[in-house]
Amino acid sequence: MKTTITVIKADIGSIGGHTRPSEELLNSVKKYVSDAKTAGLIIDSYVGYAGDDIHIVTTHTKGVNNAEIHKLAWDAFSKSVAVAKEQGLYGAGQDLLVDAFSGNVRGMGPGVAEMEFDERPNEAFAVFAADKTEPGAFNYPLFTMFCDIKSNTGLLINPSLARGVVFTIMDVMKNRVVELETWNQMPEIAAILMYPGRYVVESVKTKDGEPIVSATTDRLHNIKGTYVGKDDPAMVIRLQKTFPATEEVCYAFKDAHFVAGDTRGSHHMTLMPVRINTTATSYFCNPLVSALLFSSHNGKLTGPIDGFEGSNWDLVRQKAAEKSEGMRAQGFVHPATLIPEELEYNQGYQEIMGRIEKLFRQR
Repeated sequence: MKTTITVIKADIGSIGGHTRPSEELLNSVKKYVSDAKTAGLIIDSYVGYAGDDIHIVTTHTKGVNNAEIHKLAWDAFSKSVAVAKEQGLYGAGQDLLVDAFSGNVRGMGPGVAEMEFDERPNEAFAVFAADKTEPGAFNYPLFTMFCDIKSNTGLLINPSLARGVVFTIMDVMKNRVVELETWNQMPEIAAILMYPGRYVVESVKTKDGEPIVSATTDRLHNIKGTYVGKDDPAMVIRLQKTFPATEEVCYAFKDAHFVAGDTRGSHHMTLMPVRINTTATSYFCNPLVSALLFSSHNGKLTGPIDGFEGSNWDLVRQKAAEKSEGMRAQGFVHPATLIPEELEYNQGYQEIMGRIEKLFRQR
């Protein structure tokens, strides 16, 4: 059976700042999605949140970039904004950057990650949902999964992965993509993934063209022309057999690597693996990522269960907090804050630098 998994996420309002959506807002989105399932548009669904972002996971048989599926998500988000406004939620409708649906939510604000494939008898996949960070926040763990033999023994003992994979990487500044293969283009892959603010993994496939990874790549700043919130990526990864094992995929997040984002979208802190449906922390909005593990048969979902629960992951969260505190101790001085070109809420900084510029004199 050819199945499509579609994940569409957006921030349409949250409580007390950029924290988490209200139960009423979540229930509104869930109702629209449930009605679509009853009507037969989708096979199954799950609605949850990571920080202030709501993600809609659907399975269906309509393929990628389907107008009906995208409109379902658009309607669920846009029509639920009324609930957010009624409750006075912060950033109501923030990620909905246009007034009307035009056939596809790509470029309209919500992030999209989706893939179509022939479903295996015991299809397993993970959805990773992040908050308070940049589109390229998954570059480091994806490199670990598919390029770092020291961290992932499956790259040696799994015949499909040992043959290598194909990365599709997007230049989000110029809206162009490049395909690079392991193992013969490792220097090129490493070089381009060094700068996650510009170069973002869009997908990963086997050498035979089987989809493994699909990730969101939109930069809201590029769409809107001004800062409207951090980009908060999500991705889908197929698991087991010819693909990475569940443990290999989740383990790639154990380093709690530094990413851009955080408060006002203008700092560096760690990407902390957290439990499903976690509120964004008030501790300077430490970036977070959750791991939702699903099984699927004929498009019917079982799960999710939490990929980041347990005592080992508590230790990783402790490490993430300690690393973040080390960076925060540096205050406003780079690299604690981003370079001027990447600062998001930067009007105040621009005004100050404008005043200083007038005081400069030539030597």
